[in-house]
Amino acid sequence: MQILVLNSGSSSIKFQLFKMPEAYVICSGLVERIGLDNAKISYEAKGSTIEKVDEIKNHKQGLQLISKYLMDSKVGVIQSSSEIQVVGHRVVHGGSTFSKTVEITNEVKDKIEKLSALAPLHNPANLQGILVAEDIFSVAKQVAVFDTAFHQTIPVEAYKYAIPNSLLEEDNIRLYGFHGTSHKYVSQKAIAHLKKENSTIITIHLGNGCSMTAVKNGKSIDHTLGFAPMNGLIMGTRSGDIDPAIIFYMVNTLGYTLDEVNTLLQKESGMLGLTGYSDLRDIQTEAEKGNSECILALKMNAYRIKKFIGAYVTVMNGLDAIVFTAGIGENSDVMRRLVCEDLDFFGIKLDDKKNVIRSKEVRDISSSTSKVNILVIPTNEELEIARQSWELLT
Repeated sequence: MQILVLNSGSSSIKFQLFKMPEAYVICSGLVERIGLDNAKISYEAKGSTIEKVDEIKNHKQGLQLISKYLMDSKVGVIQSSSEIQVVGHRVVHGGSTFSKTVEITNEVKDKIEKLSALAPLHNPANLQGILVAEDIFSVAKQVAVFDTAFHQTIPVEAYKYAIPNSLLEEDNIRLYGFHGTSHKYVSQKAIAHLKKENSTIITIHLGNGCSMTAVKNGKSIDHTLGFAPMNGLIMGTRSGDIDPAIIFYMVNTLGYTLDEVNTLLQKESGMLGLTGYSDLRDIQTEAEKGNSECILALKMNAYRIKKFIGAYVTVMNGLDAIVFTAGIGENSDVMRRLVCEDLDFFGIKLDDKKNVIRSKEVRDISSSTSKVNILVIPTNEELEIARQSWELLT
């Protein structure tokens, strides 16, 4: 069975075509920096890689470009869209409606659209991917895998907010958690690496969107993102944690509308608001040049992560491993170094030489005297989505 997996993020689309159940990768690629002047596509198949800067204004154009490469006469891997039997989609917010992987129907699409208010940077892009895929790969079954599913094991004392009970009971306002497909994949990899089923692990997913999960004995028990994917850590364009009183002050005193505040916190804050850049690669480059705003933003980002490390060590009553993953977590030795500095109290000590080594494999970058394993584990949400799609349909 050939399963095409589409992972639409807020500014990117990862894709892989798998032969299942062998989990053999036929081709893979990435459309990134969607909406920016330097948007580009990377495509790898048949032992060769193509990288091309292109005008990609939105996710629809990105998906159309992916299908063009898949069926290209020279570098393509299929002759007809009918060769794709299943398309697996990452969907960020499943609310209380979806706690497991489902085959996509009109009813499912309607519910995903209604949940867009809770994940405005993601669910619309996820739904767009579904609609375009239905049009291009009309014979294939479409499957949705939800980011929120892994976090269904979070206990009530962690997911319930201290607001009137009716808002949970009647309106389902609670912590849901996100990036669950990634956190599940890398935590399972970490458990296998540690060879320790009963374990305490903190997984740190750092990309344009960022989150952390406390994983105890293989289960998510707390998470930095909440009702919608905009709180917790500092992200590319999202503010992360902010005093809610600021929102009322902006509306009542500064004259902002609620829509303007929402746009500011979702699309104009985070690293972009602090530096003028949303891509960490640009921020690190500027910091190396001495840009004081970029230097401070990196320190703020690491500081926020450290706070949650301390909190999660406490709630799990221990720590066997920290896992860095996703685009920034896997590739930025600078962020890993800043995060791990001055955590000696917890027995967390980084090996600077190991930290700068690049690899696509699971690697331990902790020093020989560290009591905690510091792991870099490349996430593979696409493989996890393919596996769950295969299991659902077979």
